[in-house]
Amino acid sequence: MQKLIYSILCFILIILSCTNNKKENETSKPKSSYIKYAKGFKVISKDDHKILRITSAYQNANKNYDYFISKDKKKEDRSKNEIIVPVKKMIVTSTTHIPMIELLEEENSIIGFPFSNYISSERTRKLIDNGNVKEIGKASSLNTEIILNLMPELVVGYSIDTADKSLNTVQKSGLQVIYNGDWLEETPLGRAEWIKFFGILFDKEKEADSIFSAIETNYLKAKNIAKKIRKQQTVISGAIMNKEIWNLPAGESFVAQFLEDSNLNYLYKNTKGKGSLSLSLESVFEKGAKADYWIAPGYFSSKAEMVSYNKIYKEFKAFKKNTIYSPSKKKGPTGGIIYYELAPTRPDLVLKDIIKIIDGTLLPNYELTFFEQMK
Repeated sequence: MQKLIYSILCFILIILSCTNNKKENETSKPKSSYIKYAKGFKVISKDDHKILRITSAYQNANKNYDYFISKDKKKEDRSKNEIIVPVKKMIVTSTTHIPMIELLEEENSIIGFPFSNYISSERTRKLIDNGNVKEIGKASSLNTEIILNLMPELVVGYSIDTADKSLNTVQKSGLQVIYNGDWLEETPLGRAEWIKFFGILFDKEKEADSIFSAIETNYLKAKNIAKKIRKQQTVISGAIMNKEIWNLPAGESFVAQFLEDSNLNYLYKNTKGKGSLSLSLESVFEKGAKADYWIAPGYFSSKAEMVSYNKIYKEFKAFKKNTIYSPSKKKGPTGGIIYYELAPTRPDLVLKDIIKIIDGTLLPNYELTFFEQMK
């Protein structure tokens, strides 16, 4: 009898041991955070730290960039890819970074920016005017000497198609650099979700999740409202930029997604590509001359300006019917276009703008945030 009881106890201990080992293995296994729309970054939780993985640092990037996120400020032997959070002294290099940082109430952490006249936000402009944010050159050629003198804890940069040379120089000098590829996202909500990237850096993940959740909810509500538009209107976008070549959003771009979610028939929705298309003036005129609306005609801000550049514009139906809407008229105090700064963070407002333009009765109490009718 005693042998039987002993055997049973041994069996139970073996089962418990296996269960505990399984739990330990599950605990130590890295877990990815729930990033719903963005494809350019991941947050991986592992033991006592997180890994911020940038999967799309720039166009056609063929490798991931991993950054170890830690709160341990006493650690002496740091990895060159380790970021201690919360970051208190940061350099950012794109105006699209500003609204996300402000929503997290961390604009005081910004100590440097390239050509700050592009920044329109009143809160950050006040910091610039007070000398809290220093000029660090231009985005394509950063002044590494000024950056080194500022001694930031982190430089948040971006690059078009290869690792930026000036950022490489900064990194080789011992400063931490991280790439932000928000502009490569294919959907409006994908771009907006990069606020979680800054949430990690400022140790404000819960706040970032909450802010994004509100933006997502507003966007999806607006998308459902757009379904009530009875007649699907045709729309074109872009303008002639150089030598009668018309640049417009490709069918897989986040701009095309805005138009799709607005229940518009974008005439180039079936084209391939996530960026822009460069087409001949003749082909665009043939296809788009009778479009009902013309949303975002390049950098033009008036019809007179358009005609002075090329008289063909006045032959478009949207030109004749005054259904051209531009975001280029609303600017900050130093000339920066508000749309290019704020729209990536607030796609819900962009979508509401377009719905208001097409059918104002669906959003009777809403006023346009970015767009204005071109006159």
